[in-house]
Amino acid sequence: MGPMHWRRAYGSGLVAIAVAAALIPLPALFVERWFSAGLYPRLQSAITPFTNAVPFAWFDVILVVSIGGALTLFVKAARRSLRQRNWRPLFEWSWVVAVATAAGYLVFLAVWGLNYRRLPMEQRIVFKAAAPLPGDLKQLGMDAIARVNALHARAHVIGWSSEEWRNAGLVDAFRAAQASLVDAPPVAPGRLKATILGPYFRWTGIDGMVDPFALEVLANPDLLPWERPFVAAHEWAHLAGFADESEASFVAWLAMLRGDEAAQYSGWLYVYWQVSGDLGPADRQLLAGALETGPRRDVSAIVERLRRGQLPALRTASWAVYDQYLRANRVEEGIRSYGEVVTLILRARFADGFRPVRRGVSAPLR
Repeated sequence: MGPMHWRRAYGSGLVAIAVAAALIPLPALFVERWFSAGLYPRLQSAITPFTNAVPFAWFDVILVVSIGGALTLFVKAARRSLRQRNWRPLFEWSWVVAVATAAGYLVFLAVWGLNYRRLPMEQRIVFKAAAPLPGDLKQLGMDAIARVNALHARAHVIGWSSEEWRNAGLVDAFRAAQASLVDAPPVAPGRLKATILGPYFRWTGIDGMVDPFALEVLANPDLLPWERPFVAAHEWAHLAGFADESEASFVAWLAMLRGDEAAQYSGWLYVYWQVSGDLGPADRQLLAGALETGPRRDVSAIVERLRRGQLPALRTASWAVYDQYLRANRVEEGIRSYGEVVTLILRARFADGFRPVRRGVSAPLR
């Protein structure tokens, strides 16, 4: 068998392994113990401090090199196809892209992606038996408003750091929230980085994302100061292995409650925003009317930021693609998983100090 045949055999094997990795289910408890609370935290604590050391996003480098390499090979294949008057060079290019995609997917799983298959929050903490009622949602909104009204003045006096990853109080608060949910090494906080995807984030209303290869945080450049602590904690939750969006927001909210008044304000403002979006028009107007001048001004600034930057058609298309990505990674709710954080907050059973009551990872559901 010649070198070409060996390369094709290796490529075919890589594609087959990637397909198997995507389709074959793994026990959630196995993933939890071996990967999410075992190998992954050690990997993250080594990679993220390295990527934090530079202000640019490694994801930008990966993206430019990947797209540039694929386009360069495509142009060469297209020219050869025209010269030879057959499609074979383009078929070969397609095969190279397929093999590279398979390799990238396996790296994605090994570095971060397997966290999608860990134990869900329902098997991690104790939930109340009864489902939340519509009145519970409204009451949570009123509680959030009472908190932001009370916290606003002090939060603005304290202010918000633009280097969240170096804010010892915020980092400690997040690690305390992480420890309340899982027995694993503490997260290495990620630096909120600018990215060439910044305009795309602005146009589509995305606040941030975690680079699943370099384990770094990419942030929307337009985030307002009072939004940044919660967004940072949400992305740190992803870095801590909580891949599900609602679970990451739940962890971030727990972290905000353990921080100073500025962090608490950011967390409760997020809850108000989330609850308001789930209520009907009359209740939403009632909640908005209960906001005092300062918090109302901050909410209006968020609304204006989103309205000024978004391109509705691109936003719809982008979130549709992300919905399919989540479903492909076993998040059955797709983008609806973002809103499930309210259910987690309402159904979770807490001890004093908003400390979730743990099940123990091997405990059966009740």
